[in-house]
Amino acid sequence: MQWRSLLLGLLLLRLGLQALLALLPALAPGLCLRRRPPFPFPFPPRAPAPGRALWVPAALPGGGEGAAGGGEDEYEARYGRAFPPQLRARLRDAARRMFAFGYDSYMRHAFPSDELDPLHCCGRGPDRDDPTNLNINDVLGNYSLTLIDALDTLAVMGNSSEFQKAVKLVIDTVSFDKDSTVQVFEATIRVLGSLLSAHIIITDTKQPFGDMTIKDYDNELLHMAHDLAVRLLPAFENTKTGIPYPRVNLKRGVPPDSNNETCTAGAGSLLVEFGILSRLLGDSTFEWVARRAVKALWSLRSNNTGLLGNVVNIQTGHWVGKQSGLGAGSDSFYEYLLKSYILFGEQEDLEMFNDAYRNIQNHLRRG
Repeated sequence: MQWRSLLLGLLLLRLGLQALLALLPALAPGLCLRRRPPFPFPFPPRAPAPGRALWVPAALPGGGEGAAGGGEDEYEARYGRAFPPQLRARLRDAARRMFAFGYDSYMRHAFPSDELDPLHCCGRGPDRDDPTNLNINDVLGNYSLTLIDALDTLAVMGNSSEFQKAVKLVIDTVSFDKDSTVQVFEATIRVLGSLLSAHIIITDTKQPFGDMTIKDYDNELLHMAHDLAVRLLPAFENTKTGIPYPRVNLKRGVPPDSNNETCTAGAGSLLVEFGILSRLLGDSTFEWVARRAVKALWSLRSNNTGLLGNVVNIQTGHWVGKQSGLGAGSDSFYEYLLKSYILFGEQEDLEMFNDAYRNIQNHLRRG
C-alpha cells in the first residue's frame, strides 16, 4: 500500500541521516560541533494543569508569598508532577553539560573574539567589510562578548574557579575603547547587564552560588560597566522625544548617518541595567535617561486602545510601525516595566505595566 511505501521511505531517510551524522567526524574533522551533549532522558508527557490560574500583577510584589491555597506554591502545584525532583536533577545536569560544551568550545576556538563561528571553527567579530550587516554588527563589538555574557551563568552553574578565571580575563583583556558601532539595546542587556550581575555576585555577602569572591577585587567590573554606559549616553542626546538613537559608536558617539527609527523594545528596555548602575554609583543620570525614554514611549500610546506600536521615529514621535503585539520589537518593553517595579519599587512602573496588561488582554487577537 502507498502509506507503507511512504513509511519505509521515511525510515530509510532517517537511517541515512543517522549514518551521515556518524560519519561527519571523519569527513569533516574541523567542525567544532562534531560532539553533541548527551541527552540520556526522555521528556515526560505533559501533565494537565489543575486549573488556569490568573495572575494578578498588582498583587505580586507585596501581596504575600505567592502560594496557592493551603500553603502550596502555585507553580509547584501546576508543574510539580511534570517535573519531579529526579527529572529536575537530570535536566539540571544536562543543562550544565550543554553550557560547558558551548563555553569550552568558545574559549578553545574563538576567544578573544566576540563569538564562535561553529561552521568554520573560529572566532567572529564585527563585519568591518560590510557596515550594513546589522545582524552581526549590532551585537558584536570586538569586546569578547561571549566571555562577558557567560560570567553570571558560570556563577549560577556553581563553577567558582572558572568564574574567577573569566572575571580576571575580562578585567585584563577587555576594553570598550573600540571603533565599533553597536546597538544600544544589545550592548546594554548583554554586556552592561553581565558586568553588573558579575559585580553583584562577587560582592554579595551571602554568596548564594558558592564562594565567588575574588581576592583583591576592586570593583573593576563596575568601573567597566560605568565606562560602557558613558559611551552609550550619546544615543540619548539630540533626540527631540528623549527616545534614544538605536546605535552608537563606542569611540565617536552617534554616527552622522544614524537611523532616526527605533523599535519599542530596543528603546524601552534599558531601565533595569541603567537603573542598577545609577544606584550602585550614586549617579542618577543613567536611570534618568532610561526612564525618560520609557515615559516618552508610553506617552505615544494609542488614545483608542492604549497600545504602543513597534517602530517609532525618535525625532517626530510618529509611529512608523503601527502594529501592536508581544513579539519581537515590543516584548521586553512590557517585561522591563514589571522588572523595574520589582527592583526599584517605583509605583509608576507597576501602574504602566498593569495598564498595558489590561489593554493587551482586551485587544489581543486570538487565532
